[in-house]
Amino acid sequence: MKRILFLLLSAWLAAVAWGQSYTISGTVTDKQSGETLIGATVMDLLTGKGTVTNAYGRYSLTLRSDSVSLRVSFVGYQNYQETFLLTSNRSLSPALKPSVSLDEVVITADKAQNLRSSQMSAVDIPIEHIKAVPVLFGESDILKAVQLLPGVQAGNEGSSGFYVRGGGPDENLFLLDGVPLYNVNHLGGFFSAFNSDAIKNVTLYKGSFPAHFGGRLSSVLDVTTNNGNAHELHGVASIGLISAKVGVEGPLVTDKTTFNLSFRRTYLDVVGQPIIRLISKNEGVSASGGYYFYDLNAKVTHRFSDKSQLFATYYMGDDVVNLRVLTSASMEQNGSLYDQYVRLGYHWGNVVGALRWNYIVNPRLFLNVTAAYTRYRNIVNLGYENVNLDTQAGQDDIGMSYRSGIHDVSLRADFDYQPTPEHGIKFGLTTCHHIFNPEVVDLNMHTEDGSSAFNIDTAMGSSSVRANEMTFYAEDDWSLSDAVKINFGVNVSGFAVQDTFYPSVQPRVSGRLLLSDDLSFKVGYSYMTQYMHLLSNSSISLPTDLWVPATKRIAPMYAHQVAAGFFYNFRSLVDFSVEGYYKKMRNLMEYRDGASFVGSSLGWEDNVVLGDGWAYGVEFLAQKNVGKLTGWIGYTWSRTMRQFDREGQTLNNGEPFPAKYDRRHDFSFVVMYKPNDRFDVSATWVYSTGNAVTMAMQSFGNGNDDYNHGRVTTNTDHGVSGDISSRNNFRMPNYHRMDLGVNFHRQLKHGKRTINISVYNVYNRLNPFLIYRSNRYQYTYGSTTYKSALVQLSLFPVIPSVSYTYKF
Repeated sequence: MKRILFLLLSAWLAAVAWGQSYTISGTVTDKQSGETLIGATVMDLLTGKGTVTNAYGRYSLTLRSDSVSLRVSFVGYQNYQETFLLTSNRSLSPALKPSVSLDEVVITADKAQNLRSSQMSAVDIPIEHIKAVPVLFGESDILKAVQLLPGVQAGNEGSSGFYVRGGGPDENLFLLDGVPLYNVNHLGGFFSAFNSDAIKNVTLYKGSFPAHFGGRLSSVLDVTTNNGNAHELHGVASIGLISAKVGVEGPLVTDKTTFNLSFRRTYLDVVGQPIIRLISKNEGVSASGGYYFYDLNAKVTHRFSDKSQLFATYYMGDDVVNLRVLTSASMEQNGSLYDQYVRLGYHWGNVVGALRWNYIVNPRLFLNVTAAYTRYRNIVNLGYENVNLDTQAGQDDIGMSYRSGIHDVSLRADFDYQPTPEHGIKFGLTTCHHIFNPEVVDLNMHTEDGSSAFNIDTAMGSSSVRANEMTFYAEDDWSLSDAVKINFGVNVSGFAVQDTFYPSVQPRVSGRLLLSDDLSFKVGYSYMTQYMHLLSNSSISLPTDLWVPATKRIAPMYAHQVAAGFFYNFRSLVDFSVEGYYKKMRNLMEYRDGASFVGSSLGWEDNVVLGDGWAYGVEFLAQKNVGKLTGWIGYTWSRTMRQFDREGQTLNNGEPFPAKYDRRHDFSFVVMYKPNDRFDVSATWVYSTGNAVTMAMQSFGNGNDDYNHGRVTTNTDHGVSGDISSRNNFRMPNYHRMDLGVNFHRQLKHGKRTINISVYNVYNRLNPFLIYRSNRYQYTYGSTTYKSALVQLSLFPVIPSVSYTYKF
């Protein structure tokens, strides 16, 4: 009894002592711009307890009533430090000053936080690095920078699409200010929809997903846009080889309302018009047309009070392709002369709108409510017309329009609760209404013969599919001790479609064991469910790709992933990590042998098969984000397999086969050097095993050297039956490339100008984009000459580019 009374008394005294605790809370911002800082470290140096700011720069730290020595730090900024006696709840919102030269104190604080985090398989990419990485046509691109990370593999040459840890391109969730984007590709995937001038923060999750993420199997790319300068008006204008950009930000109401507006457009339609005319002239036809894409980002932020803020986000981006070909000129009909034309056009793009409200319920509880709308559509137009040369009026007009898309309307509530420094609790719920429009074909016809007219206007195609998705999540980031920290949670979701309901309970857990001040071991497990599929006939993004939902016949996909790794911080300068992972996937979808939709979803459920997949690998990353010399080295060894052996749904005779994006080795080297404010240089070098493709052959000769240099490959007739022995039975040549970029900066009277010179594929490596069979070439093997050969198509030789940027 005495022991019980003693324990109760001890617990009561501890509760009383903890009851005399108070909360320090606030927002961390950039002193110059007023922009919130995501992931800043807030720590009490006396107790060693701390936290980090959330996606809105907000923090909450509860400490016992005592002296506090609070330090706030963020890479690239000077520390903020204040000592005081905590006797009541206190609001403290420090504004950090940017620092040109970083001292070790700043570096140590942030690196320690990264080392001590329970999160693994996640990488933050500084925007400065994204803009510095030399890329195709000098156009900085978030997804091209992401492709250089271990565990991430690029698609085709020049493409911004990527594959993460064995997953397909539709298994990546792209979030723009928390709202999904369904197509992030421009120009068939050669550029992404993210304008780097509008972006503040980029984080890639490859595994060990926190419970508040869901909906995809392989990765989450979380992109946050700038709020806008809160103190003064700033702008940027840039012109490059293929595009121009302009952006402006500033206060609408000082210290109350800010805005950020940016616009980007290519002018390939202008520079390409003479090329189209020249090519068409050489081919004996008359043609006109062009291609361009644009992106518009807009954001307005309003602060009602220190507790309440409102954010309005808008994005619109489109690709437009037009082609008009003269097929017959000066044709006589009914006594008049006519020109006959064929018209072709593509138009695809996204619209995203979101309204978010932040509210501080109390110093320990933060609420964020989001209402969002997402629309993705693609339209293909094909038309025929006769134009009267006298009146320039169309006498006959026949047109066909193909439309497809998806619409989402969602409402989400997220809560951040920080009761003690040892617990960071998140919970929330989401409801989303999906409208899938697989395709609608419009046919219209208008003809005139001078005395009468004939009209047809009709629509046909598959009907819309409506679905409702509901999600609830809860997670706790719990520090059991200084050495042990875990993040555990659950994501519970349901998908209602076609009178069918698919429930899913998805547990998530990750943990960290701190072995020393510089070394930690982490392990994680996650279960993910995906309720939609992408129907595609190609490995590149095309406007005819179709998003379709899980149906009463097609079950959702799901995946289990486990990962473990060591993380080491070397002298507060370089972070090293090595991670191993294994992922098992179910209900993956592929076309049946010989099936091809060519943009049609009619009967798609009868033409696909479901199977399994698995992937495993090891990733290494060495990353340096501070100092004059920065960059990273990444290496991945991996294997990705597929098997379709279910009854009536077999591929490859039910035997396992490598996925088309299976690569054994993937290496990337990225370095950036900035000796002063006037000059910086960057370089990247990548190497990877060739993609797996299916070829109707069984042997490929003696490794002819011409093949490796991008010309004619081994014949397909020598010792071959001509049948496809197995899926993805052939490897393309290994891929490697080097890019260089140089920036020259100069401070002008009213701003700063930057001249960028970059070179893509410096040593002119002819990497394979496509390999196909052709009878135009001959191949000699021994004393025999064969008529058929494999020919490699390479798209991008050495490409220099230059751009000019002015900031004010």
